[in-house]
Amino acid sequence: MLRNLFLTALTSLLLLGNLFASAPTRDDKEKEVKIKTSAICGMCKSRIERNLSYEKGVKEADLDVKSKVVTIKYNPAKTDVSKLKANISKTGYDAEEVAADEAGYNKLPSCCKKDSGMAHQ
Repeated sequence: MLRNLFLTALTSLLLLGNLFASAPTRDDKEKEVKIKTSAICGMCKSRIERNLSYEKGVKEADLDVKSKVVTIKYNPAKTDVSKLKANISKTGYDAEEVAADEAGYNKLPSCCKKDSGMAHQ
């Protein structure tokens, strides 16, 4: 009986070890990038984060309105930094050296436009 208990415990340990050894890791499947934007308010934050969430490979996007920096976690096998900047640009905002797309900018509410002169939250 002691031998059966020992064999059961050993088998369980081996199976458990294999389970953890084959678990997917985050290492090269996820990267993080910080991109300076021209966002001004909470509406900008919502708009940028929502549109980035539709980009293939984006796992998470969080814009800090105060610093105007969006932190994006993404799968580099599915997208890259230039595509992420293009997404922000098409949404109507500057993304570092990539200027806002004019059509996207014109669709923004007036509070989200750089030259609106409105007070922002």
